[in-house]
Amino acid sequence: MTQTVESIIERLGGADQAALKLGVGTEALRKWRQTRAIPARHFATIIAATGLGLGDMPGTAPASALQRDAQMQDNHVAPEGATAVLVLADGHVFWGRGFGAHGAAAVGEVCFSTGMTGYQETLTDPSFAGQIITFTFPHIGNVGTNIEDLEAAQIAALGLVVKQDVTEPANWRSVQRLQDWLVAQNVPGISGVDTRALTLRIRDGGAPNGVLSFPADGRFDIPALIAKAQAWPGLEGMDLAKQVSCTQSYRWDETTWAWGVGVGRQTAPLHRVVAVDYGAKRNILRCLAAAGCEVIVVPATSTAEDILQHKPDGVFLSNGPGDPAATGVYAVPAIQGVLASGKPVFGICLGHQLLGIALGGRTFKLERGHRGANQPVQELATGKVEITSQNHGFAVDPQSLPEGVVVTHRSLFDGSNEGLACPEKRCFSVQYHPEASPGPADAHHLFERFVAMMGGV
Repeated sequence: MTQTVESIIERLGGADQAALKLGVGTEALRKWRQTRAIPARHFATIIAATGLGLGDMPGTAPASALQRDAQMQDNHVAPEGATAVLVLADGHVFWGRGFGAHGAAAVGEVCFSTGMTGYQETLTDPSFAGQIITFTFPHIGNVGTNIEDLEAAQIAALGLVVKQDVTEPANWRSVQRLQDWLVAQNVPGISGVDTRALTLRIRDGGAPNGVLSFPADGRFDIPALIAKAQAWPGLEGMDLAKQVSCTQSYRWDETTWAWGVGVGRQTAPLHRVVAVDYGAKRNILRCLAAAGCEVIVVPATSTAEDILQHKPDGVFLSNGPGDPAATGVYAVPAIQGVLASGKPVFGICLGHQLLGIALGGRTFKLERGHRGANQPVQELATGKVEITSQNHGFAVDPQSLPEGVVVTHRSLFDGSNEGLACPEKRCFSVQYHPEASPGPADAHHLFERFVAMMGGV
């Protein structure tokens, strides 16, 4: 007999025990109750813990399961006009039209981004390494590409999924079509996908492993692609910062872009900042320079001694991809060494998570993550709400933070941690991207806060 979501939660010992056993948060339980369904990836754990069978799971009556299997098998044959496919590890197949580069199938985590502008910045954000991006906004490619909007020299994302076919660019700043840019960077894309259905699938079931295939010969082996998606280990335990970080130190003096002028140069800095590059976006470095800083960028693997030898007034911990616990193996000792020196520290995104670990906290993987430019965050001290730009799949567990570390911000989407501070150690961090490109400019004041901390050195 099929069980309800509520009855399964009770069999697991109640909401708190269910969340603990299944490794999810209370927001996931709320979604399950709302949709009256539990993602299939949790079935094995539930069955082992309760003694129930597969047929007892919500929505898995034998007849409907057989029907879904048959539909999936039928979907293994490419429909007319299909030249690319997105295959998820659970067997879901999304056919479409390929664009960008042919080549080996891209395998990684499939996520979605809600930003309405800035697809070029999104694709080059190093925090998207290891991921295939589904864009919820339909007009991708319509403004072409240019050299000023790059967040890094190379595209970090593995591929992109869009609803509408990419059109010819219509923007005065465009210097290259999206199609040509993707080919030059060896990145595939797929259009014609029901991105609403895919986004709902990710929202309700979490970000799945997937494979984007756009073969030059038009031949597809769907079972092999499913197996490839299932074999990919996932982002948990994966250190990707080393892959996107710089390999040697360099100075950065470019400031933010201005209408009619372009980017400027910082010629009279007031402070020296060492920025640890775990996958730093260029616009973050521009904001630091615009705030009056001489910026020295160092590799992710730099030790405290490497950082402090530059005699900085402050240290910045950048954004980046992957599991913070894995990157923390080498990053956390360096951060702790910097904290011991008394230098002010400011962290963003992955830098925020690493600072949380360095202060004694823990991180965990979110069910679906936050990606886009419309994320509401509340500053707890003032009640002020900022609409922020974000891109992360992991978060700091606020319950793990020791005494003396203050939670400063929280997400109004799911209540997860969005900021912390430790006045005694002269450090603070936020989970979101205050440089906001793409996104609003609500949080630019954080760079001024960092500069003010350095002014007291």
